[in-house]
Amino acid sequence: MDFFRPTSLIDALKLKSAHPLALCINGGTDVMVELNFDRKRPETLLDLSAVTELNQWSQAGESIVLGAGVSYSRIQAELATELPGLAMASRTVGSLQIRNRGGVGGNLGSASPAGDAHPALLATGATVNVSSIGGNRSIDIHDFFIGPKKSALAPDELITSITIPKARGGQQYSKIGTRNAMVIAVCSFGLAIDATARTVGTGIGSAGPTPLRAADAEAFAASHLDWETGTAPSVELLKEFGALVSAASRPIDDIRGTAAYRRHTLAIISARSLKWAWKSTNEFRSM
Repeated sequence: MDFFRPTSLIDALKLKSAHPLALCINGGTDVMVELNFDRKRPETLLDLSAVTELNQWSQAGESIVLGAGVSYSRIQAELATELPGLAMASRTVGSLQIRNRGGVGGNLGSASPAGDAHPALLATGATVNVSSIGGNRSIDIHDFFIGPKKSALAPDELITSITIPKARGGQQYSKIGTRNAMVIAVCSFGLAIDATARTVGTGIGSAGPTPLRAADAEAFAASHLDWETGTAPSVELLKEFGALVSAASRPIDDIRGTAAYRRHTLAIISARSLKWAWKSTNEFRSM
């Protein structure tokens, strides 16, 4: 196995161009598991952990440009106000050691339907920024996942950053697992309310071949929430929202749970998320 550890982005892109089948690693929280269990045995390993450009974040107007290598621990500590939904998701990732190493770029690179960051990114309408020797491009998060563990990333491209709108209302993230920590989600759900645009964004994890959004649930909530007075949503509204989220899922039976359990659970956690996020939205508007 050939091993490369570039220290600059341009060198990393040159290596990826020369070795398009190279397996990229940064924190290694996904890749090392597959290597240890001999599920993958790549000819080339490209370690991106020393590329400083990937380990920074910056503000860009009403958005945060999050470097692909910024760790979950840093997202929790440094961006909980700007990106509360992603910060909530970050807290659920593995152990402290894993959160200190893993980041959103690796999560996106694996394109797993169970990726912890994916529901929060879908809910906020993030953009994935990728680069190659040939140039840069941006991929809407809703177009990024094209199949189970498959993304729109070209073989010679690297994920460099993710542009995520700053919170303009309440956000929530819920994850169901067989225990409280260090577990792959049975299902997960992210929600982001934009009080300015009066929209609701959703993201569903571990309940389909790819991470999903619940477009009908988004439209229903946006048209039925009381944007003028901020009145709490009724039980009937929350129940219907949960039913629409459940209907948008495409789960299967597997070792972690049944399809029926996933649908049932999504209905519950999505309704609760909307209730909690709406309360936070009213607090947000009163600031």
